[in-house]
Amino acid sequence: MCGIVGYTGHREAYPVILKGLKRLEYRGYDSSGVALLNGGLHVYKKKGKVTELEESLIGQPVQAHIGIGHTRWATHGEPSDRNAHPHRSASGRLAMIHNGIIENYALIKKELQSKGYTFQSDTDTEVLLHFIDDIQQHNDCSLEEAVRVALKRVVGAYCILLIDEQDPHTIIAARKGSPLVIGIGKGEHFLASDASPIIEYTKEVVYVNDYELAIVRPDELILKNLGNEKITPYITKLDMELAAIEKGGYDHFMLKEIHEQPGTIYDCLRGRLDAKAGTITMAGVQNNIEQLKNAQRIVMIACGTSWHAGLVAEYIVEELCRIPVEVEYASEFRYRNPVVHPGDVIIAISQSGETADTIVAIEKAKEQGAFVFGVVNAVGSSIARLSHAGAYTHAGPEIGVASTKAFTAQLAVLTMVALKIAREKGTISEERYLHLLTELEALPEKVAAILQNAAEVEAIALKYKDATDALFLGRGYNFPVALEGALKLKEISYIHAEGYPAAEMKHGPIALVTETLPVVFVATKDSYHEKIISNMQEIKARKGKVISIITEGDAISPTLSDDCFAVPPADEIVAPLLSVVPLQLLSYYVGVAKGYDVDKPRNLAKSVTVE
Repeated sequence: MCGIVGYTGHREAYPVILKGLKRLEYRGYDSSGVALLNGGLHVYKKKGKVTELEESLIGQPVQAHIGIGHTRWATHGEPSDRNAHPHRSASGRLAMIHNGIIENYALIKKELQSKGYTFQSDTDTEVLLHFIDDIQQHNDCSLEEAVRVALKRVVGAYCILLIDEQDPHTIIAARKGSPLVIGIGKGEHFLASDASPIIEYTKEVVYVNDYELAIVRPDELILKNLGNEKITPYITKLDMELAAIEKGGYDHFMLKEIHEQPGTIYDCLRGRLDAKAGTITMAGVQNNIEQLKNAQRIVMIACGTSWHAGLVAEYIVEELCRIPVEVEYASEFRYRNPVVHPGDVIIAISQSGETADTIVAIEKAKEQGAFVFGVVNAVGSSIARLSHAGAYTHAGPEIGVASTKAFTAQLAVLTMVALKIAREKGTISEERYLHLLTELEALPEKVAAILQNAAEVEAIALKYKDATDALFLGRGYNFPVALEGALKLKEISYIHAEGYPAAEMKHGPIALVTETLPVVFVATKDSYHEKIISNMQEIKARKGKVISIITEGDAISPTLSDDCFAVPPADEIVAPLLSVVPLQLLSYYVGVAKGYDVDKPRNLAKSVTVE
């Protein structure tokens, strides 16, 4: 949450920062601002989206070769001009931006108020900035040293960037818990929450680790720990292309990312799965196969859409590998006193690899002796670095706040992991193993076929766009898909939607059924199909509106449905990668029909890096 960007070098800083903020806006869009150094410190900030800041700065003096910018997802203090970042120090010399939460800000604020400090905002960020300023002034030390002293005192998560009017070439940055990447150019450096603002200018980057401080000048990058010991920067080459973070002719990033799924699933499988040879090549699994196949228990830890992917994977792993699986919300797992034994396997699932709750949860599990396997999309992310082993999903940048292609890529990876463990363990027949490899290999083509008929989903969306509530029902492998469909509709259209196991409908939710309630059944053909047909009949008997996602050739479900959409036939283990796609389209088209910004849903942000 919150996007930060900084630049120091020979270019005009403002255009670089502004473009960077637009690319980071998926991380928060409550307000935005920039601070520029040019013969003085100039701070501009505005409630609302980055375009509103841009419009307010027309005609303003924004020429500078160094600056920082911020796009905010509000935590402390409502969205407003005064709570927007950057914040300015009491001395007027410093400007700072911050991604994270300072948990002990109230105590520090009280101390500062006793010294006569006043505050212009309600944010924890301004407290931290005044604290740094106070340390520097009263100890006659450098800004770098003041930052180091302050950060040893604060509790919480942060990524901060500071500029000093008296040092017009230097950006000081530090992180703990919130991401920071530094791009290295010729006589210039770029700083950002992720690589998307940087890729246009350089592919050489340094990922800053927790408790590290960076002193960044046009021709110099110094990394230190909080003990003031120098650290050699490890330079990584980005494999991202600029086109991947542009809309490419689509109206929205969300629609683009839904339509990218044939390619992203193919990229996920490419180089790993060879159905003809009957092999899955995954070094992270093979090099740790003894821990994985001998696990007494697997615990999948995730949040949001990734949690739903974990629920599908629970069914897959238990069926194929015969290993008990638990799926935990990371936000709950970290605060319980969970029973974790040495030898337990923790699978951490995250698109960004920076999800704060998931990071803390796996750190806790590692302390108790668990083996951590990461399934993430963002290369070089915190979870990737914290895990003992793992597998990237190779879905490419996901800009739309509502996750789509990351979900199907996660399922593809987790299915391959389960198949490889099952074969090594001997819990799957060779015939079934080879069949599932063929089923996985066929997925990109089948998803492409679904997307060719997207207009059918759009017509259904227009029919139900004015609904106030919706139910999503599924059984077995399709139950988590129902949860995911409900989440997408909530996120994008703000329609209240709930997902349930279809059999649980009679234990309460059926009381909601009326003549106007849309009930979405994920009813592809599987071992539960006859049962879900019965559930559809129960809804029809109460005059509910039935929308069904069915398998091509199903002659019964359409007779019980007001509207239906057919997907290609597939084994029930891989069917969720197909049945979820029309639900993604449904939420997209409903949101668009209602006139909402589907890429930036109300109150949401991508990459939840704070609690």
